[in-house]
Amino acid sequence: MDHHHQQHHHHQYDEGDNDYRQPEDDWDRDMLLDPAWEKQQRKTFTAWCNSHLRKAGTQIENIEEDFRDGLKLMLLLEVISGERLAKPERGKMRVHKISNVNKALNFIASKGVKLVSIGAEEIVDGNAKMTLGMIWTIILRFAIQDISVEETSAKEGLLLWCQRKTAPYKNVNIQNFHISWKDGLGFCALIHRHRPELIDYGKLRKDDPMTNLNTAFDVAEKYLDIPKMLDAEDIVSTLRPDEKAIMTYVSCYYHAFSGKQKAETAANRICKVLAVNQENEQLMEDYEKLASDLLEWIRRTIPWLENRLPENTMQAMQQKLEDFRDYRRLHKPPKVQEKCQLEINFNTLQTKLRLSNRPAFMPSEGKMVSDISNAWGSLEGAEKGYEEWLLNEIRRLERLDHLAEKFRQKAAIHEAWTNGKEEMLQQKDYETASLSDIKALLKKHEAFESDLAAHQDRVEQIAAIAQELNELEYYDSPSVNARCQRICDQWDSLGVLTQKRSEALQRTEKLLETIDQLYLEFAKRAAPFNNWMEGAMEDLQDTFIVHTIEEIQGLSTAHEQFKATLPEADKERQAILGIHNEIAKIVQTYHVNMAGINPYTTINPQEINAKWDKVRQLVPQRDQALIEEHARQQNNERLRRQFANQANVIGPWIQTKMEEIGRISIEMHGTLEDQLTHLRQYEKSIVNYKPKIDQLEGDHQLIQEALIFDNKHTNYTMEHIRVGWEQLLTTIARTINEIENQILTRDAKGISQEQMNEFRASFNHFDRKRTGMMDAEDFRACLISMGYNMGEAEFARIMSIVDPNRLGLITFQAFIDFMSRETADTDTADQVMASFKVLAGDKNYILADELRRELPPDQAEYCIARMTPYTGPDAVPGALDYMSFSTALYGESDL
Repeated sequence: MDHHHQQHHHHQYDEGDNDYRQPEDDWDRDMLLDPAWEKQQRKTFTAWCNSHLRKAGTQIENIEEDFRDGLKLMLLLEVISGERLAKPERGKMRVHKISNVNKALNFIASKGVKLVSIGAEEIVDGNAKMTLGMIWTIILRFAIQDISVEETSAKEGLLLWCQRKTAPYKNVNIQNFHISWKDGLGFCALIHRHRPELIDYGKLRKDDPMTNLNTAFDVAEKYLDIPKMLDAEDIVSTLRPDEKAIMTYVSCYYHAFSGKQKAETAANRICKVLAVNQENEQLMEDYEKLASDLLEWIRRTIPWLENRLPENTMQAMQQKLEDFRDYRRLHKPPKVQEKCQLEINFNTLQTKLRLSNRPAFMPSEGKMVSDISNAWGSLEGAEKGYEEWLLNEIRRLERLDHLAEKFRQKAAIHEAWTNGKEEMLQQKDYETASLSDIKALLKKHEAFESDLAAHQDRVEQIAAIAQELNELEYYDSPSVNARCQRICDQWDSLGVLTQKRSEALQRTEKLLETIDQLYLEFAKRAAPFNNWMEGAMEDLQDTFIVHTIEEIQGLSTAHEQFKATLPEADKERQAILGIHNEIAKIVQTYHVNMAGINPYTTINPQEINAKWDKVRQLVPQRDQALIEEHARQQNNERLRRQFANQANVIGPWIQTKMEEIGRISIEMHGTLEDQLTHLRQYEKSIVNYKPKIDQLEGDHQLIQEALIFDNKHTNYTMEHIRVGWEQLLTTIARTINEIENQILTRDAKGISQEQMNEFRASFNHFDRKRTGMMDAEDFRACLISMGYNMGEAEFARIMSIVDPNRLGLITFQAFIDFMSRETADTDTADQVMASFKVLAGDKNYILADELRRELPPDQAEYCIARMTPYTGPDAVPGALDYMSFSTALYGESDL
């Protein structure tokens, strides 16, 4: 399999060597093949050839057929030996095939193998025995001959190897290449010895050769890449399995396991030598790389450490310090390590080279250990003083930062304070201020001046800080100086404006104080004068209600006295206006704006003049009003007398008439007819008196229109007269009606004049209150006196008849009705019903047309509207029920 083995041991196989005789003799002896062995050989050799041919991507089916053209034979030898053979003939003719087979046989011979009685013709002709013999020769030469175990080689070497490897297995005893393998445990032991994980050896039994053989063949094929070259059945059934077949198959195990070991051993020796060289080369390379990197790092770092340009900001400088700290803590320590490592590596390398007889190492130009030491020295020189410089710079910047911050802070505070101050100082607020405003503004301004003085210090500090920043060469000095300049300029400007404002405020105060004095004087005099005018206006417009001549004369006298005071008042008015004009002159001269409103009064000259004009206008109006009122009072007095003269006559007349009528109805002189005649005469005389009443109403209307509410000349009011007159009219009408009713009653019930007189006498006797009525108690007494004997219920029933409206009073008429009820000759419901029956022509119902024919229209319609439809058996359409109607007519009063 591995062709380099044959080179190692080539010297053992010289042509004259005895080793060759052994296989050769075997070959001659076995010339006549046993059919069973031939079958085993054919299978094994085919499989063995294919295990190599597959590497070239091909295979054979039939061993004596497929090698006949020599092409696959040559290919097999090329694969096994790893060498190129002469180029094969591509023709199909026998001569081409013989040529190819010969090339193969010559190659085998060139490897020191004697091919006894094997010719190309027999192979080309497909001689099975010859072909198998040739393949065995190849197997022997390339797979078995090179085996060497403890001074034995080839077949014995292979046998010894098998014995050594299976020694630990008690049930395996390998003595040959035939029957020792029949139980299959030998194959299993070889696999288990090298790859214990592939076979569970403990489970195998000696008496189950089929299982053992198949287990070994399957595992070898699957895991060791050794094709199945034997048939388990053939081995078990053959008395003595074919030795060549077994050897061929076992040799594959040897190459699979032992080949690896040899290759490893040889390779290890080479590797060891190479490894020393590689390691040394690697160490040299590492040294060069490390030296280059370290020198490069030093070359890059030195300029950074030598750069002493200061930064402008604290932050940047602190960053530098931070970077330096990182360099010292993080970046430099590994480099110190590297430098040390470099020196160690260099010494180690030189020692190794010396021990392995190699020449000493010379680093490339500029990378000697001494070069690195020099460079390192330069680095440390640059580093020296860098940190000190950084700290000094930071100290300087800290001072600068502190000063700059202090400058900014103070400047900001100052600017915030001065913000708006110039505008404030330039405002002309005093031009429109009142005196109290001015005093407040002055106080405020004084406070501002002392505030301003207090800020002087800060301005000086700001200038001093700016100066120091300049001396310390602060990077942002120009902007600091500009800001400082602005602050100083503004400060000077504030001083000037403060002075100006102070003067303006004081000047304005003096002017306003003068005006204020005048305002005060104006207010002191204007107020009482204004009050006097308002009082006068009120009095002059005061509405007056007088009812007598005397009252109006009193008002006129007072008015004349007032008019006498007017000239003096006008003088005072002139004086007050004079004060106002003086103020106006000052305002005009000094252009003071704020003199508009007097703080001490709301009264102004226009108002005074307007009110004065009003007073002068009201005086003649008042004169006129008083004259008119005087005339009106005289007229009213006339009207009062006129009404009183008439009322004093009419009132007593009505009274007299009332008394006379009362007497007539009670005294009962003569018959009822006589009384009626007498009363009608009275009625006429009363009606004739009406024009006098109307005339009095006319006078009363005049009095009311003149709004006269009292009249001392009479006790009668129009209302008294009206009520008396209405009562008189009502009384006469009622009295006449009573007499007429008495006549009706008397005639209806056949009462004689004597009976009537008796009833009247009884009634008058029991009308104890003389009201022309009896109350319930009077009536009860009257009934008892007439012989009635009754309980409460009976009396209540009688009361419900005589007093149906429940007023608790009994009139004379009701009394007569009650007294005369028994003897009455009145119509009844039955009589009315009989009358309707006549009109209906004896029917039980009546028709609307019959009613309209027999009765006056309004009474006919009255009946039709109130009668219900008749529903008897003899009813016809439109039939009306006169019976229930007749009963209803008497329903309420029928006792």
